[in-house]
Amino acid sequence: LAIVQVIRVILEYVDQKLKGAQNKCAKFLLSCLKCCFWCLEKFIKFLNRNAYIMVAIYGKNFCTSAKDAFFLLMRNIIRVAVLDKVTDFLLFLGKLLIVGIVGICSFFFFTGKIKIVEDAAPSLNYYWVPILTVVFGAYLIAHGFFSVYAMCVDTLFLCFCKCVAALFISRDNT
Repeated sequence: LAIVQVIRVILEYVDQKLKGAQNKCAKFLLSCLKCCFWCLEKFIKFLNRNAYIMVAIYGKNFCTSAKDAFFLLMRNIIRVAVLDKVTDFLLFLGKLLIVGIVGICSFFFFTGKIKIVEDAAPSLNYYWVPILTVVFGAYLIAHGFFSVYAMCVDTLFLCFCKCVAALFISRDNT
């Protein structure tokens, strides 16, 4: 992963140096290389994540776990795609909900509209700055918590796929 990221940084550096160049072929080739290495980096991150899950579940070495995870996910590629998109969407809605609630509460707090904490709220001329800071912090915290849930969903999905595969193997043997 680090090697791919270094190559991507080098390609970005070359792209910055060639901004003034008029060579269309070089620009096209550079864009294709950047796209390929971006895809490779995303694939390696995905594979690493699932390989670490398999290491945690079975205690095998990383390479064996990566191979097992890869083949298990390739046998269930449609399920992987659907689960990944549905999970991403639901987690995005959760982050949006949390950030929205925190933003609305901080707006009411900093503008002094909440009677209970009216004395504790500071009097501000520009109340948008602390509100935006609180909202940004809420997003970072929600993202951190929901990344744990995303890892849990991936772990449960790999366990489900492994159980389904074991069920089909045992049914074929009888």
